[in-house]
Amino acid sequence: MNLNWLYYAVSWIMLRWHDVFSFLENGTFLGTNWDWVLAIFFLVITVRVILFPLFVKQIKSQRAMQAIQPQMKELQAKHKGDKETLQKEMMELYKKEKANPLMGCLPIFLQVPVFISLFWILGRRMDPNRPIAVEEGRISLEASNIELYTWTFDQYESAANAMLFNAPIAATMFEFGWFAERNMTALYPQMGTSAFNVAIVAGILTIVMVITTFLTTRQMILKTGWATDPQQLMIQRLMVYGLPLMLLFSGAFFPVAVIVYWVTNNLFSLGQQQWVLRKYPPPPSAASAGGPKPAGGKPGTGKTVEGKASERPAVDGKKLAPKPGAKPVKNVPPKRTPAKNVPPKRKSSTPKKG
Repeated sequence: MNLNWLYYAVSWIMLRWHDVFSFLENGTFLGTNWDWVLAIFFLVITVRVILFPLFVKQIKSQRAMQAIQPQMKELQAKHKGDKETLQKEMMELYKKEKANPLMGCLPIFLQVPVFISLFWILGRRMDPNRPIAVEEGRISLEASNIELYTWTFDQYESAANAMLFNAPIAATMFEFGWFAERNMTALYPQMGTSAFNVAIVAGILTIVMVITTFLTTRQMILKTGWATDPQQLMIQRLMVYGLPLMLLFSGAFFPVAVIVYWVTNNLFSLGQQQWVLRKYPPPPSAASAGGPKPAGGKPGTGKTVEGKASERPAVDGKKLAPKPGAKPVKNVPPKRTPAKNVPPKRKSSTPKKG
């Protein structure tokens, strides 16, 4: 698959931002060429602005998935053991409610080509030996491939020697392939860098990349809820736990510039997701709305779903209130009834005096 068009696009965006910060090119601070670091940072901003409409669709799709959770549970209970019918009913439900379980991963997948492009441009192509060979006349400019993807000679030389805390942005923690022939100390003797320094900088950035990736994916899942569909639940777990674990090992082979791009992208995602989810909070699910619900059966029994008795049954005050137009009832004292089992009074046997 030919991705040259994408390499041209990513290079053009990054080089235009570097032109904006070219006034920082002649100096370094903390062993860092900030013109190239800021160019990578604003490359992230540009890509995220372009993908923002898809991010909004991602939020809407996840909320639609959350809204149909009760229906999905009913289908799972109805077609338990019949996976083929269940999948067919699920697809019809997705189509009817305009929900896409894969939409949550689409923005991440669309950033993978940009990641690959940056990996190829700054990792596989950036070799400080090329401009040196051209300047010494050992190779022609056309044969050096320096001006490929709209790069000029000066831009290539500047990026190839750019540093982040005295670690070349094109270097990796573990050199591999044609990188194996490169020795950091011999390649950059004037900057005092070493393979150990590259490993320290790349290692710290890799750990930050793993942590921020986990926080980004976990933030979205916790705000929208875990899925009940087994397939989507598997995708969610893979994104939350599998992706950071994979990056922990593969990050050792990423150029420093690519790790900087990924970390910046994660930090931007955390802020963007927090803002969107606060501004447009997800609707409360049926399970979390209103606390415990009455158990099946007659209302007013005072029992909740948990099986605990309530303190007092509900009383309807409207039924006890007098009807409109009814005459007021006087408080008449009740009639006294003779007590039972009381012997009658005995008549006196003494005759009355005349």
